Amino acid sequence: MRQQIRVRRPAALCGTAIAAVLALSVPAQAAPADDHAATQKALNAFQAQTGPGAGVYAGDHTGSWHLSAGTGTVNTQQPIQPTQHFRAASQTKTFTAAVVLQLVDEGKVSLDTPIERYLPGVVDGNGYDGNKITVRQLLQHTSGIPTNNTPQPKPSPDGTYTLAALVRDGLRLPPASAPGTAWHYSNTNYQIAGMLIEKVTGLPVGEVITRRIIEPLGLRETTLPKAGDRSLPAPYVHGYKGGRLGPVFLWVDATKDLEPSLFNSAGAMISTQQDLTTFDQALLGGKVVSPAGLAQMRKTVPVGGGGDGYGLGLSSHNLPCGGTAWGHSGSAPGYISMTLVTPDGRHASVLTNAQIESPKMVDVLDSALCEQTALRGD
Repeated sequence: MRQQIRVRRPAALCGTAIAAVLALSVPAQAAPADDHAATQKALNAFQAQTGPGAGVYAGDHTGSWHLSAGTGTVNTQQPIQPTQHFRAASQTKTFTAAVVLQLVDEGKVSLDTPIERYLPGVVDGNGYDGNKITVRQLLQHTSGIPTNNTPQPKPSPDGTYTLAALVRDGLRLPPASAPGTAWHYSNTNYQIAGMLIEKVTGLPVGEVITRRIIEPLGLRETTLPKAGDRSLPAPYVHGYKGGRLGPVFLWVDATKDLEPSLFNSAGAMISTQQDLTTFDQALLGGKVVSPAGLAQMRKTVPVGGGGDGYGLGLSSHNLPCGGTAWGHSGSAPGYISMTLVTPDGRHASVLTNAQIESPKMVDVLDSALCEQTALRGD
């Protein structure tokens, strides 16, 4: 469930049993290739390095279009569609941050108040002091809590996980830096934010996100699954684990591998490219949090070279054609995705159905978003 704007090492590949062999090389196209040739080329190159299939859903205020490469189900010709469900993973974080900002708007939470005031004793010990870590630092990943690449929380008797167990597991790792001094992407930050939401509202965080964001925006294809529910609603994109055997890839279905409570408010959401785009457009359009709250979400810190940044649950990405796009990425067993929108109405959402990272994902997003600028002659 790691943020994907920066290029990172490839995820681990392969499983012990092989389900099927990918034998598809011709990309399925859902829009005329001549209309979006550069983006189709970028998508093909991305898919060649990632999963059995890939898709991009893009457009501007005049309309939307989508392209695909490969397949959403191995051994078939079923291109990925923007209305199919998949695990949105860390795109969940933008929803969680938006709820916290709504609570800020309502005067129930303060961004620069230490988390200790809301969750006494939760962030404590092993070098941590909740009196020195603010709500803002949690949402911005500047709390000093490190990335936990090998989560080992203690499960409940039914095999699911509580937010408290996730947070305790994340805090078993010593701080990576002093609060406010460096950026370290960490699911633990957003699991603490989930606990904050539950403490302030008295309701499960999934129910709060549903009541405050999903239902008001009419995101009918977006859900936060209950603990223990590993299913995806139909229609869905099959997610895969894969490994190279000589010149071919072998794929194992990983669609139901993830126990959603293992990530909870940091990355359990199931959605579609269309719904995620609708949400990001509503957020950037001022329909989710107040103008002041949105301004806080868009205050970024650097996350590496290239000028990209991270705010409060929002990533910023500088486009090669000028301007900035906003959104988030997600990585979960079987899926990698990213959705970006611009203030002038352009949007692009990319998905592949294997957890194999590639820097070419950003190439697809840049092409789709900048294509609209080129067509207008800007």
